[in-house]
Amino acid sequence: MAATDMQPATGSVGIPAAASTPTLGPRESRVIWLLLAAAFVAILNETTMGVAIPHLITDLGITALSAQWLTTAFMLTMAVVIPITGFLLRRFTTRAMFIAAMGLFSLGTLVAFLSPGFPVLLIARVVQASGTAIMMPLLMTTLMTVVPAAIRGRMMGRVSIVISLAPAIGPTLAGAILNTFEWRWIFGLVLPIAVVALFVGARWIHNLGETTHAPIDVTSVILSALGFGGLVFGLSQLGAGGHGGGAEAAAATAASTTTLVVALSVAVVALGLFGWRQVVLQRTDDALLDLRVFRSTNFSLSMGQMVIMSMAFFGAITVVPLYLQNVLGADPLTAGLVVLPGALAMGLAGPLIGRIYDRRGTTVLLVPGAIITSAMLWVYTTFGTETPVWIVAIAQTVLSLGLALSFTPLFTASLASLQPRFYSYGSAVVGTAQQVAGAAGIALMFGVMAAASSAASEAGASEVAAGSAGTHAAFLTAAFLSLPLLVGAFLIRKPADEPMGAPAGH
Repeated sequence: MAATDMQPATGSVGIPAAASTPTLGPRESRVIWLLLAAAFVAILNETTMGVAIPHLITDLGITALSAQWLTTAFMLTMAVVIPITGFLLRRFTTRAMFIAAMGLFSLGTLVAFLSPGFPVLLIARVVQASGTAIMMPLLMTTLMTVVPAAIRGRMMGRVSIVISLAPAIGPTLAGAILNTFEWRWIFGLVLPIAVVALFVGARWIHNLGETTHAPIDVTSVILSALGFGGLVFGLSQLGAGGHGGGAEAAAATAASTTTLVVALSVAVVALGLFGWRQVVLQRTDDALLDLRVFRSTNFSLSMGQMVIMSMAFFGAITVVPLYLQNVLGADPLTAGLVVLPGALAMGLAGPLIGRIYDRRGTTVLLVPGAIITSAMLWVYTTFGTETPVWIVAIAQTVLSLGLALSFTPLFTASLASLQPRFYSYGSAVVGTAQQVAGAAGIALMFGVMAAASSAASEAGASEVAAGSAGTHAAFLTAAFLSLPLLVGAFLIRKPADEPMGAPAGH
């Protein structure tokens, strides 16, 4: 296929040429709203465990590094499953994929609610994530298929509400529940909502698009799991060394370092083989994840920007509740409420930002978004043991606005740079990039935080001071990671709107 195949499509599915104002039909609109609601419920669970970690450590008798895998394993599972969705969305109907997604999520939620201990809870989170992983690519592929190019920005603004608002509300919801009930009720509250969404969707979702009968490549699935799993597991070992002094601690640190090197080496080799296999298979259109989407420079730049944004977003939103509880002494509800204003700001701003994108493109949004995001992460590095909680709340809110200015144009511009037949693969790449980056960001921040806290403790610092040193190191890492955003924001462009009624390119 020539490189020109990756140019934006020149038509819009199902829109008459004579239409002066592009709109959605009632059936398509209903499907999208149902998918938005279901995705919101599913993704809400990504960050509920952050606030609950101190309780889980005590109730389940586990370490902080073990507890963070309840969040990291969720995101890692999504990263492993999402690449498969590019194939699944072409192989199975919209309704079948919706039932599978919400069925898995509901089952995982039920098992988590009833789980007797950490191992079962971890398995339940993996099952939950398997359903969530299907939902977002299904939503984004459906949106790109049925929504005219001229109004995609505002529709993608609604998707950004789900992607940003749902995980941001998670800590607040969890904090409110933990103030009165035990941690199991985090899942108990979501379970009936998920079941209702499953039955309503099964009744009203109808099939969109066409299906194919291509076989799945098991080798690609295995390489994908090894690659992304090794990456996140390796990063999680950054803070898994021994605490205290002596030969025992030194041996534990050496073992942790060895594990890190081995895991990252496996990840690099597996991802390399995965990429090579996809290039071979895509010649016959049998790839699990068609990498020809990266022939679009705009798509590739958008993915790079999104990876950095996701690492900063999920890393910070997971560390902040721990900082508030362990360093500032806030209760779980307060820790959750601190991130709520930012979550609401992101949700309210999403549709407006989408309209601005439709009218004025990417630069007017991405540049201030990158500046705000990076600046606020540097502000985070000034947080200490005496920082007022309201200062943290303001900084979190401003950071959320910076991220909101970035996510909607990135999602829309990246997928609009592809042809319709690559939408499912593009959606899978977008989801994979976001979830792997988020999981890596959480693992990296926890690892850096644990290592810095341990070093401070060994130097004689108090528990609170050691916790402050750890969160400072994590925020400093996030701040440095954000610097490339200031360059990438100027390079990403909005693809030209598709002429109404023109045939789709091939």
